[in-house]
Amino acid sequence: MDTGSLTTPFGRRPMTLTLVKRQFETKKADTPTAVDKWRVFRDIGDARTRLGLQDRALAVLNALLSFFPATELGSDKNLIVFPSNAQLSARANGIAGTTLRKCLGTLVEAGIIIRKDSPNGKRYARKSGEGDIEDAYGFSLAPLLARAAEFAALAQEVAAEQRRFRIMKDRLTIVRRDVRKLITVGMEENLPGDWAAAEACFIDIVGRFVRRPTLDDISTSLDEMNLLHEEVSRMLETQEEIKKSDGNDIAFGCHIQDSNTESCNELEPSFEKKQGEKSVTNKTTTRKDEPEVFPLSMVLRACPEITAYGPGGSVSSWREMMAAAVTIRQMLGVSPSAYEEACEVLGQAGAAIAIACILERTGHINSAGGYLRDLTSRARRGEFSLGPMLFAQLRANDVGAQKAG
Repeated sequence: MDTGSLTTPFGRRPMTLTLVKRQFETKKADTPTAVDKWRVFRDIGDARTRLGLQDRALAVLNALLSFFPATELGSDKNLIVFPSNAQLSARANGIAGTTLRKCLGTLVEAGIIIRKDSPNGKRYARKSGEGDIEDAYGFSLAPLLARAAEFAALAQEVAAEQRRFRIMKDRLTIVRRDVRKLITVGMEENLPGDWAAAEACFIDIVGRFVRRPTLDDISTSLDEMNLLHEEVSRMLETQEEIKKSDGNDIAFGCHIQDSNTESCNELEPSFEKKQGEKSVTNKTTTRKDEPEVFPLSMVLRACPEITAYGPGGSVSSWREMMAAAVTIRQMLGVSPSAYEEACEVLGQAGAAIAIACILERTGHINSAGGYLRDLTSRARRGEFSLGPMLFAQLRANDVGAQKAG
């Protein structure tokens, strides 16, 4: 295989270190004796995203290969093709000249072909008296032979990634269906538990699905949905453990009383009127609905350190959760105004969750108050929601527990 010495492009086209590196790699590669040029082309097509190639660049490569007379690229053959731009354009479905030159440059930068320019920049071949090509100027296909194994490996990686994508997408579809139906069972059967919060969490996860997800997007969504599935399953398994002193109370807080409503409003994330009451809005001012609420058990699993600051060293209700958050706020040096603003934007339960997450990461946060204000500002602009932060903390704890075990 004649790869020649290091070559530089004709005219104003610059020589770059990348081009030098590509030529050295081609020279030093453990080159096979021969490869099927169309098989290599298919591998490059399968791995085009990894190589940074568009469909038009592949069309130009296909045209270049068509000018190589043999089916196999061999080390004993001259691997330089020298078609004119007009000939290339005709075989590349009439591609425009500007686009053709851009695609050729892309193929060179990707290390798919190497330029071997003549003294005047024209592409041609010199033949011997017997008709054999002694020297040629154009595009060398030597990288296709030298990197054939690499292209094949890349194609296999892409195929494996696509299989993983399909598998994980199927799993996400199934667990999404399971969670939706399990939540419906809990709500329709009036089972004890944070079912409204679980549904809000489900909606939050689904709301962050993107139209064209990557493997990482699918993986993140699957992790979050699996965590919610575990939480919903736990709620179904432990429903008998949830006791209520008043059947009218809900899992997120207390109903509004006619007297002393201030203490309840300070701590509880949401409120429900008692059965039989026409309205409570005439007796007290009702806070706005909580924008995001998650099952308390899930929050405590993600942020276990907050339990030490609850009454008696435990947190068993949202009231105790928010009381603990107030204590932690003072301990972390978060100003009352910053916490009040967070309550207004995130809701009282949401602010408590944010404080709990900040407590978990206090060693990585320079200013808890500044961090909370930043989260609040982003949430006000619609650029932040509690879900990703809570799920990230939940995953971090699960990974830490696995390593410890």
